[in-house]
Amino acid sequence: MLNENIKAIRKSRGLSQQELAMKLNVVRQTISKWEQGLSVPDSDLLISLSEALETPVSTLLGETVMEAEVDEVKALSEKLEIINLQLARRKVMRRAILHWLLITLCTGIVIIAAILFVGNSFYLGWDYSAPETAVMGVAIHAFEWVFVRLAPFALIVAPVGVFLTRKKAG
Repeated sequence: MLNENIKAIRKSRGLSQQELAMKLNVVRQTISKWEQGLSVPDSDLLISLSEALETPVSTLLGETVMEAEVDEVKALSEKLEIINLQLARRKVMRRAILHWLLITLCTGIVIIAAILFVGNSFYLGWDYSAPETAVMGVAIHAFEWVFVRLAPFALIVAPVGVFLTRKKAG
């Protein structure tokens, strides 16, 4: 009875045999022998043990401790339920953020395409004799070149992503 109670209460407190042994200034094997019922603590160690486990001596010496284990399982399941709810909320939030980022991407592509269409490669008429103008013209041309090649793929993939990340009814 004492051995089972020591083990059950130690585990319910989240202590290893080594940690409990360190609190009591004994070796781990002493705790192991107590829990196996091979020996029992003397009265001084029993008092120290009750203090270390934050449990009355009467509880240590009393009948088998089962309520603590049931309470521990209930508390653990409640904590896991809270964690699961937090993870579900985080998943919904990430999905919503991704959804709106994809919508923003589509909108941005359409706006940039409209600007490039209306601008009609305005940089081609610049005087490229000044180095700053030449660098700026090449940079704008490179952007336009890359954009015209990548935007169609983005405008195919992004709406599919928007559709897949939409909030489902129900």
